[in-house]
Amino acid sequence: MSVTDGTSGARGHAVLVARGVSVELGGNRILDEVSLEVRAGEIVALVGPNGAGKSTLLAALAGDLLPVAGSVEVGGRPLGDVGHKQLARERAVLTQEHSVSFPFTVREVTGMGRAPWRGTPAADEDETVIDAALVVTDVTRFEHRAFPTLSGGEKARTSFARVLAQGTGAMLLDEPTAALDVRHQEDVLVQAREAARAGLAVVVVLHDLSLAASYADRVAVLAGGRIVAEGAPAQVFVPATLESVYEYPIDVIVHPRTGQLVVVPLRHVGEQAPASAAVHTENSPLEVDRA
Repeated sequence: MSVTDGTSGARGHAVLVARGVSVELGGNRILDEVSLEVRAGEIVALVGPNGAGKSTLLAALAGDLLPVAGSVEVGGRPLGDVGHKQLARERAVLTQEHSVSFPFTVREVTGMGRAPWRGTPAADEDETVIDAALVVTDVTRFEHRAFPTLSGGEKARTSFARVLAQGTGAMLLDEPTAALDVRHQEDVLVQAREAARAGLAVVVVLHDLSLAASYADRVAVLAGGRIVAEGAPAQVFVPATLESVYEYPIDVIVHPRTGQLVVVPLRHVGEQAPASAAVHTENSPLEVDRA
């Protein structure tokens, strides 16, 4: 079961486009001339080490951060030409923080996703859409509990239910699996996959490279505020690229039963790690060839 309302565009149509985007925070350049296109019907995963610029790129695509250079388009229009209400009907955003100031219930928080459609014919479907979002995120059994009383994982699933209920043509998800157990990690990404299959454009920040390899159509690897590799997981997830970016020995294997890529660090538990445990190459991560 998935939650969609027909707001998605034709498959393959560019929904979000960043062109030479640079972002500065506190006088530091966090993104440096990044270009990325996200099309309807696909999942694009943003991966890379801490501080690489993944969340900043997501926020720029969402219109939550203004670039100091370059531009972002949504639905073929510059973000600056799209009003706040219309933007909320174009894209839904899941941030890393899941906080609500007042003791709203899980159902009420999920229903907040419907706010952009208030006063439109789409509002007639509010309760149906909310019910579906609660079911697919497995939060129906505590829909009347106050949001602040939930565990971290339950808050994350409720926030994802809100994003699904919003019913936009694009979803931007910042580490949606970080607080979740294995089952619910898979559930979230299955729903993201279903959304893309229905024609939505999905951008997701992930630290688990094996999850990205399994669910993403394309992967953008960031390091030092730039995209250093971009393409299908099989093109991008090669040990040489990943070791250079993460500065740690990494292996990429094919799962013997599923045929999916599995990305694993080369651990030396109980042994002294070899010198290669900290990978130093003549080329910096920013000089890795694009896939």
